Amino acid sequence: MRNTKNTAFGPLRGIRIIEFAGLGPGPFACMLLSDMGAEVIRIDRPDARIGSPLDIVGRGRSTVLLDLKDPQAITQVLELLEHADALVEGFRPGVMERLGLGPDVVARRNPRLVYGRMTGWGQDGPLAQAAGHDINYISLAGALSAIGEKAGAPVPPLNLVGDYGGGSLYLVTGLLAALLEARSSGQGQVVDAAICDGTLSLMSNNQSHTLRGLYKEERGSNMLDGGAPYYKTYETADGKHVSIGPIEPKFFTLLCQKIGIPQNLWDAQNDRARWASLRDAMAAIFRTRTRDEWCKALEGSDTCFAPVLTLSEAAEHPHIQARSGFVDIAGVRHTAPAPRFSRTPSAIQGPAPQTSSSAAEILKIWREKR
Repeated sequence: MRNTKNTAFGPLRGIRIIEFAGLGPGPFACMLLSDMGAEVIRIDRPDARIGSPLDIVGRGRSTVLLDLKDPQAITQVLELLEHADALVEGFRPGVMERLGLGPDVVARRNPRLVYGRMTGWGQDGPLAQAAGHDINYISLAGALSAIGEKAGAPVPPLNLVGDYGGGSLYLVTGLLAALLEARSSGQGQVVDAAICDGTLSLMSNNQSHTLRGLYKEERGSNMLDGGAPYYKTYETADGKHVSIGPIEPKFFTLLCQKIGIPQNLWDAQNDRARWASLRDAMAAIFRTRTRDEWCKALEGSDTCFAPVLTLSEAAEHPHIQARSGFVDIAGVRHTAPAPRFSRTPSAIQGPAPQTSSSAAEILKIWREKR
């Protein structure tokens, strides 16, 4: 059992969250909240596999196994919610209501509780009840069509843009805003966090550029999508890659000087008619050295350069190590909490739980503390 003795650090120390087990954005949001000091109790099925120590996203919380089809289990959940600050669930719309755990029921037991709902499509709308995953939500929101090579098909950006970007981060932002408001009003509210909504919000800059006629809705044709020769990746002599992104003219000029771009192309940065020539020249230059050789030549300069590393390679990079980007927990390499706080630093509260806790045990401790 973890997180019930107020041993946590971070700005959310003392905040209690009930998480209903799910996939993708909900668990990741709760990992972030736990890292920032919140006490997270996960409700899972009786037949659920208890977390592995290798489950990075499942770290830092306790697990209670309950059959939510059992009225007695619902009673226990409601008792826990009476002492909680927030709830996170990721079921299809209507499931929590059918279980007897909908927002209205919970609000009667705990008016100040913030009710976080994580879905792909949202709580209403024509697609609200349809199954889907990250790739579908970012497709509908216009993000996936913008990612990929110009002559190729759209490329899914892992689940970073939808699940985690448009989902988890917007859920966490909404929960924190509602928790802050509840301190003054004494009233909780529902946070309807939909991945499709969040992804649309992430596309705000693209929308602005589109309205101004500065964005072409064609993959590989714009500044930030690989179309611009000065903002893309290039293959090196050893078959690896480096990334460059000197958007500012002075940084682009410095790159030209350092890697030996022909001077007749130094003024071609924003001349689309010469982008192909500039791209070919840069590709040929970067193929003349290995990735490590380019690192020695450019890393740390204002050329806006970085090697393209795998996650394993990133863990060994001097900058990541200097920033303690990975943390060892019980012999397992975890990604470090982010962001960083100067006075109330975050900390991983432990690995994913290896055993379950009882609702009665947690209730006893919570009742004693409030």
